[in-house]
Amino acid sequence: MTSTAPGATAPSGAVAVTELTIGGMTCASCAARIEKKLNRMDGVTATVNYATEKARVEHAPGVGVDALIATVVKTGYTAEEPAPPEPDAPGEADADPELDALRRRLTVSAVLSAPVVLLAMVPALQFDSWQWLSLVLASPVVVWGGLPFHRAAWTNLRHGAATMDTLVSVGTLAAYGWSLWALFLGDAGAPGMRHGFDLTVDRSDASGTIYLEVAAGVVTFILLGRYLEARAKRKAGAALRALMELGAKDVAVLRDGAEVRVPVADLRTGELFVVRPGEKIATDGTVDEGSSAVDASLLTGESLPVDVTAGDPVTGGCVNVSGRLVVRAGRVGAETRLARMAKLVEEAQSGKAEVQRLADRVSAVFVPVVLLIALATLGFWLGAGAGATAAFTAAVAVLIIACPCALGLATPTALLVGTGRGAQLGILIKGPEVLESTRRVDTVVLDKTGTVTTGRMTLTGVRPAEGTDEEELLRLAGALEHSSEHPVARAVATGAAERLGIPVGELPAPKGFENVPGLGVRGSVDGRLVLAGRAALLAAEDVPVPSGTEPGTVLVAWDGVLRGSLTVADAVKDTSAEAVARLRALGLRPVLLTGDHRTVAEAVAAEVGIDEVIAGVLPEEKAGVVARLRAEGRTVAMVGDGVNDAAALATADLGLAMGTGTDAAIEASDLTLVRGDLRVAADAIRLSRRTLATIKSNLAWAFGYNVAALPLAAAGLLNPMIAGLAMAFSSVFVVSNSLRLRRFR
Repeated sequence: MTSTAPGATAPSGAVAVTELTIGGMTCASCAARIEKKLNRMDGVTATVNYATEKARVEHAPGVGVDALIATVVKTGYTAEEPAPPEPDAPGEADADPELDALRRRLTVSAVLSAPVVLLAMVPALQFDSWQWLSLVLASPVVVWGGLPFHRAAWTNLRHGAATMDTLVSVGTLAAYGWSLWALFLGDAGAPGMRHGFDLTVDRSDASGTIYLEVAAGVVTFILLGRYLEARAKRKAGAALRALMELGAKDVAVLRDGAEVRVPVADLRTGELFVVRPGEKIATDGTVDEGSSAVDASLLTGESLPVDVTAGDPVTGGCVNVSGRLVVRAGRVGAETRLARMAKLVEEAQSGKAEVQRLADRVSAVFVPVVLLIALATLGFWLGAGAGATAAFTAAVAVLIIACPCALGLATPTALLVGTGRGAQLGILIKGPEVLESTRRVDTVVLDKTGTVTTGRMTLTGVRPAEGTDEEELLRLAGALEHSSEHPVARAVATGAAERLGIPVGELPAPKGFENVPGLGVRGSVDGRLVLAGRAALLAAEDVPVPSGTEPGTVLVAWDGVLRGSLTVADAVKDTSAEAVARLRALGLRPVLLTGDHRTVAEAVAAEVGIDEVIAGVLPEEKAGVVARLRAEGRTVAMVGDGVNDAAALATADLGLAMGTGTDAAIEASDLTLVRGDLRVAADAIRLSRRTLATIKSNLAWAFGYNVAALPLAAAGLLNPMIAGLAMAFSSVFVVSNSLRLRRFR
């Protein structure tokens, strides 16, 4: 998959971005080698992710994709551009041929190696010539079971490199080769031979010692680790696969007045399509006809269905719950909200956090260093007079215990699970570097309109004058305002009808309606001349008006007398106060930022529990406010949703865009909150911090494990088979620790 930045074609000086699927990687050292080779090419910057088995390559237009693939192949691996996704047949999504093949190899190896290990560990089970039965059982395990390791080690050797497979292959073949020498040329093949088992090095006679249980056991344990690792990696990527599979596969399009069912790929912008109850909405669009409730829970994490009717936007992948809808297609293909969400998640999972780059540098040199340590261990024990058996046991234990799998898995698996879980909850993390920012943030700047408030004008207060009936005030004012398209007028009409308990269409129709630009409206309702608007409108009609009218107040008069006032405001979201409390609990200091009047802003801030208010800020000044806060030494997160928030989102240390907002805001942000619920901002920061903490604990375990285990093995305190089990457990521990993020709530 190739794209260019910017534009669809790569002009001179532009950078093309290509994604490659890499085959044959078995550990972090493989990924580091491929990355190093690609980055040596002129005009190429590459990142190779072992967990996702993908490479993201930025390259100059003059560097072709074929050249990139050829470089990977020369390094000893396979590479290809990912095939476009195709609809899965029933059950096909759960099938994984590689995982199935690994399971078969593990099962056969486990069945054959179990008796070998038992015979070696329990002397009471040893009968005459038991060692020859062990040889028969262990040979297929070492040769066929360990074939993936031997093949990869040979490939790497031909390219002058060493990886984890080199350590496993050399260690198991050495143990197997030693056993063959002892059986055929030494004393180990004698019928009455008995063999003890020791957790540490064995100092017995070299010619009478066999290591078949080590060779077979290590292969089986590492296959077990590989299988559990592969299965866990598949689980880790399940959220992204589920996200990509959310979309409908076909759609009923209205063409020439008839419904025609076609694949979603054939749907075009502007076409009308039908969505029946229970069906998925095929793509983003606008309801043209009908009304229904739409379930967006799989996409946003929001549990309650949303009512939609003609004119309302709908998102592809959501489920139509009740009525029949006719939708006009808006965005299609890669431009849909669902496709863009999946792309954001995939890009985040392919990236690398700064902490992972350190692990990569260590992994790149780790295997050659381990080989030298193993040789040094062998030489030391031989020089110390401990004998060939003890020296060999310690050297093989060093080879096997030191495999750096856990280092390579520490960051990618946590990112896979964390970003995938975020997608399920409606939180899109743009990249791993974002995680570091969430840890440092101490101030959160909240845009008011559309973030803390609904962004829609609402009738919030009714104050009839003395002697005026409230219902009459609502009925006459609502009827007059219903003829206007102004947002304040619509809020008055809708609010009045709701308080009267009638549909807005049942309000009386005014006569002689007139809109007075910038001031309000006038007209006759039920034979009364009604005025509704600002104080200036009433003053122009010689209606006495009290001084000090608050902003957002609509004055209503008829028959030349002021009859009352209506307060219209951008209503605070029901969840905003709880969201602010959650942000405070995370150690963040909330700041309300708005271009609104200070009186209005302070009222909103008081309602949700914010102490610091910055009001009267022009759209172009928002980024300057964020920059000023940063200059004061604060680490700032910005939450917004509009075009006028994009610069501020980009300026902040951490930008969080409400997914209900504009594309400009979403593009400028680091985190996208698919729902318009401010509480998700706190969840996003918590999830990011939890993911970063998981990465650090994984790396601490992986580094600590290798640092502690290598000296133990070199000192002869580990039997090679126990070392193999411990190495496999290390990788499984790291992946399992990452999988705990799936339970994030």
